Amino acid sequence: MNEPEEKLRKMGVELPPPVQPVANYVTFAQAGNLLFLSGHGYCGTPTAVDIGKLGRDLTVEQGYLAARNAGVCVLATIRHALGNLGKVKRIVRVLGMVNATEDFADHPKVIDGFSDLMVEVFGEKGKHVRSAVGMGSLPGGIAVEIEVTLEVEE
Repeated sequence: MNEPEEKLRKMGVELPPPVQPVANYVTFAQAGNLLFLSGHGYCGTPTAVDIGKLGRDLTVEQGYLAARNAGVCVLATIRHALGNLGKVKRIVRVLGMVNATEDFADHPKVIDGFSDLMVEVFGEKGKHVRSAVGMGSLPGGIAVEIEVTLEVEE
């Protein structure tokens, strides 16, 4: 049974097609039992929370939703890379980047949108070490970008 995919179905979350690289890189690379994902924002058409700067254009609550949207995109790439989400042994490390004004200080609250989704989908295996940092800008003006390292079942 693929429990993570079943949880997504129960949550009403349908994974979009995985994002494609926009430059000279790949969206994922596997080394042994570790899978490294490039930075991800939202997939598909942006919603009102996916573009903008926290502290100016978007609230913490909107940033939380943007981080969650980035998480859905991350899940789509993981499923593409592994064939199904049931092969995830553990989300290990997350770097959450927030497009924020100089005086914005709630980066962790924003990136919780991603972290909460991972725990909802993977349970204890979704808990991870994390950094949540502010950036002066992100590609395309996106609100949040997430980079992930995970361990896969051998």
